[in-house]
Amino acid sequence: MNLPMPVAVGIWVLVGVLLLLVVIGGRRRLARRTRGVVPVPPAVPADLGARRLEPLEATYVTTTLGGDWLARVGAHGLGDRSVAAVSVHDAGVLVERTGADPVFVPAATLRGVSLAPGMAGKFVGTDSIVVVSWLAPADATAPAAALDTGVRPRHPADRARLVDAVRALAAGAGPQTPAAPPKENQ
Repeated sequence: MNLPMPVAVGIWVLVGVLLLLVVIGGRRRLARRTRGVVPVPPAVPADLGARRLEPLEATYVTTTLGGDWLARVGAHGLGDRSVAAVSVHDAGVLVERTGADPVFVPAATLRGVSLAPGMAGKFVGTDSIVVVSWLAPADATAPAAALDTGVRPRHPADRARLVDAVRALAAGAGPQTPAAPPKENQ
Protein backbone atom coordinates (compact mmCIF):
# COMPACT_ATOMS: atom_id res chain seq x y z
CA MET A 1 0.00 0.00 0.00
CA ASN A 2 1.41 3.36 -1.05
CA LEU A 3 0.58 6.26 1.21
CA PRO A 4 1.09 9.85 0.20
CA MET A 5 4.37 11.20 1.59
CA PRO A 6 2.78 13.65 4.09
CA VAL A 7 0.61 10.86 5.55
CA ALA A 8 3.58 8.47 5.89
CA VAL A 9 5.71 11.15 7.57
CA GLY A 10 2.82 12.01 9.88
CA ILE A 11 2.46 8.37 10.92
CA TRP A 12 6.19 8.07 11.66
CA VAL A 13 6.15 11.29 13.69
CA LEU A 14 3.15 10.02 15.66
CA VAL A 15 4.88 6.67 16.33
CA GLY A 16 8.01 8.53 17.49
CA VAL A 17 6.05 10.76 19.85
CA LEU A 18 4.20 7.75 21.29
CA LEU A 19 7.50 5.90 21.90
CA LEU A 20 8.95 8.98 23.59
CA LEU A 21 5.91 9.22 25.87
CA VAL A 22 6.28 5.54 26.80
CA VAL A 23 9.96 6.06 27.72
CA ILE A 24 9.23 9.19 29.76
CA GLY A 25 6.37 7.46 31.55
CA GLY A 26 8.59 4.49 32.37
CA ARG A 27 11.30 6.72 33.81
CA ARG A 28 8.76 8.55 35.97
CA ARG A 29 7.32 5.28 37.28
CA LEU A 30 10.82 4.02 38.09
CA ALA A 31 11.62 7.24 39.97
CA ARG A 32 8.34 7.12 41.87
CA ARG A 33 8.78 3.43 42.74
CA THR A 34 12.31 3.89 44.16
CA ARG A 35 11.81 7.28 45.84
CA GLY A 36 10.43 5.74 49.05
CA VAL A 37 13.07 3.01 49.09
CA VAL A 38 16.22 5.05 48.48
CA PRO A 39 17.13 8.08 50.62
CA VAL A 40 18.40 11.32 49.11
CA PRO A 41 22.13 10.85 48.40
CA PRO A 42 24.54 12.71 50.68
CA ALA A 43 25.57 16.20 49.58
CA VAL A 44 29.15 16.85 48.53
CA PRO A 45 30.94 18.33 51.56
CA ALA A 46 32.74 21.65 51.29
CA ASP A 47 36.01 20.02 52.37
CA LEU A 48 36.77 16.74 50.62
CA GLY A 49 40.17 16.40 52.27
CA ALA A 50 43.28 15.22 50.48
CA ARG A 51 42.87 13.83 46.99
CA ARG A 52 43.82 10.15 46.82
CA LEU A 53 43.14 9.75 43.09
CA GLU A 54 42.88 12.51 40.52
CA PRO A 55 39.70 12.77 38.44
CA LEU A 56 39.44 9.98 35.87
CA GLU A 57 37.33 10.22 32.72
CA ALA A 58 34.50 7.73 32.96
CA THR A 59 30.91 6.95 32.15
CA TYR A 60 28.51 6.90 35.07
CA VAL A 61 26.54 3.74 34.33
CA THR A 62 23.87 3.75 37.06
CA THR A 63 23.10 3.09 40.69
CA THR A 64 21.18 -0.05 41.60
CA LEU A 65 19.84 -1.60 44.77
CA GLY A 66 22.61 -3.47 46.60
CA GLY A 67 23.31 -6.91 45.19
CA ASP A 68 20.70 -6.64 42.41
CA TRP A 69 22.45 -5.10 39.42
CA LEU A 70 19.25 -5.16 37.38
CA ALA A 71 17.22 -3.09 39.89
CA ARG A 72 18.07 0.40 38.65
CA VAL A 73 17.35 3.27 41.04
CA GLY A 74 15.43 6.01 39.27
CA ALA A 75 14.94 8.30 42.27
CA HIS A 76 17.07 11.40 42.78
CA GLY A 77 18.52 11.14 39.26
CA LEU A 78 20.64 8.11 40.21
CA GLY A 79 19.51 6.15 37.15
CA ASP A 80 20.65 8.73 34.60
CA ARG A 81 23.65 7.55 32.58
CA SER A 82 26.15 10.31 31.82
CA VAL A 83 29.73 11.27 31.13
CA ALA A 84 31.55 11.73 34.42
CA ALA A 85 34.80 12.41 36.24
CA VAL A 86 35.52 10.13 39.20
CA SER A 87 37.91 11.09 41.98
CA VAL A 88 38.73 9.64 45.38
CA HIS A 89 39.29 11.89 48.40
CA ASP A 90 39.77 11.33 52.13
CA ALA A 91 36.07 12.18 52.58
CA GLY A 92 34.84 9.71 49.96
CA VAL A 93 34.31 8.98 46.27
CA LEU A 94 33.05 11.82 44.08
CA VAL A 95 31.36 11.19 40.72
CA GLU A 96 30.88 14.52 38.96
CA ARG A 97 28.32 13.91 36.21
CA THR A 98 27.75 16.02 33.12
CA GLY A 99 24.15 17.25 33.01
CA ALA A 100 23.22 15.75 36.37
CA ASP A 101 23.91 16.26 40.06
CA PRO A 102 27.13 14.76 41.41
CA VAL A 103 27.03 11.49 43.31
CA PHE A 104 29.06 11.50 46.53
CA VAL A 105 29.79 8.30 48.44
CA PRO A 106 31.11 9.13 51.93
CA ALA A 107 34.09 7.06 53.05
CA ALA A 108 32.23 5.88 56.16
CA THR A 109 29.46 4.33 54.03
CA LEU A 110 31.72 2.27 51.73
CA ARG A 111 31.10 -1.48 51.84
CA GLY A 112 33.36 -2.63 49.02
CA VAL A 113 34.38 -2.32 45.40
CA SER A 114 34.51 -4.83 42.54
CA LEU A 115 34.63 -5.16 38.76
CA ALA A 116 31.64 -6.36 36.76
CA PRO A 117 30.87 -7.06 33.08
CA GLY A 118 27.48 -5.37 33.18
CA MET A 119 24.93 -3.49 35.18
CA ALA A 120 21.26 -2.52 34.58
CA GLY A 121 21.11 -2.42 30.81
CA LYS A 122 24.83 -1.82 30.19
CA PHE A 123 26.74 -5.00 29.33
CA VAL A 124 30.31 -4.68 28.05
CA GLY A 125 31.44 -8.32 28.15
CA THR A 126 34.58 -7.78 30.21
CA ASP A 127 35.01 -6.77 33.83
CA SER A 128 35.31 -3.08 33.00
CA ILE A 129 32.61 -1.53 35.18
CA VAL A 130 33.86 -0.50 38.62
CA VAL A 131 31.04 -1.12 41.12
CA VAL A 132 31.23 0.78 44.41
CA SER A 133 29.00 -0.77 47.09
CA TRP A 134 27.80 1.57 49.83
CA LEU A 135 25.08 2.21 52.37
CA ALA A 136 23.08 5.39 51.74
CA PRO A 137 22.24 6.88 55.14
CA ALA A 138 18.58 7.09 56.16
CA ASP A 139 16.74 10.39 55.90
CA ALA A 140 13.20 11.66 56.41
CA THR A 141 12.01 10.12 53.13
CA ALA A 142 13.46 6.58 53.28
CA PRO A 143 15.40 4.16 55.47
CA ALA A 144 19.09 3.41 54.89
CA ALA A 145 19.60 1.48 51.66
CA ALA A 146 22.41 -0.68 50.31
CA LEU A 147 23.36 0.62 46.86
CA ASP A 148 25.81 -0.26 44.09
CA THR A 149 27.09 2.58 41.92
CA GLY A 150 28.75 1.67 38.62
CA VAL A 151 31.24 3.70 36.60
CA ARG A 152 33.22 2.65 33.56
CA PRO A 153 36.60 4.38 33.31
CA ARG A 154 37.42 5.48 29.79
CA HIS A 155 40.97 4.10 29.91
CA PRO A 156 41.40 0.43 30.87
CA ALA A 157 44.49 1.17 33.01
CA ASP A 158 42.36 3.44 35.22
CA ARG A 159 40.15 0.56 36.39
CA ALA A 160 42.78 -0.97 38.68
CA ARG A 161 43.83 2.46 39.97
CA LEU A 162 40.24 3.33 40.88
CA VAL A 163 39.58 -0.05 42.52
CA ASP A 164 42.80 0.20 44.55
CA ALA A 165 42.04 3.76 45.71
CA VAL A 166 38.47 2.89 46.76
CA ARG A 167 39.67 -0.31 48.48
CA ALA A 168 42.27 1.63 50.46
CA LEU A 169 39.65 4.20 51.46
CA ALA A 170 37.16 1.50 52.48
CA ALA A 171 39.83 -0.26 54.53
CA GLY A 172 40.30 2.93 56.54
CA ALA A 173 43.81 3.59 55.33
CA GLY A 174 45.06 7.02 56.32
CA PRO A 175 45.66 9.76 53.80
CA GLN A 176 48.09 8.76 51.09
CA THR A 177 51.14 10.91 51.51
CA PRO A 178 54.67 10.40 50.25
CA ALA A 179 56.85 8.51 52.68
CA ALA A 180 59.24 10.67 54.63
CA PRO A 181 62.92 10.05 53.94
CA PRO A 182 64.65 7.99 56.64
CA LYS A 183 66.28 10.04 59.37
CA GLU A 184 70.01 9.80 59.71
CA ASN A 185 71.46 8.94 63.07
CA GLN A 186 72.87 12.03 64.71
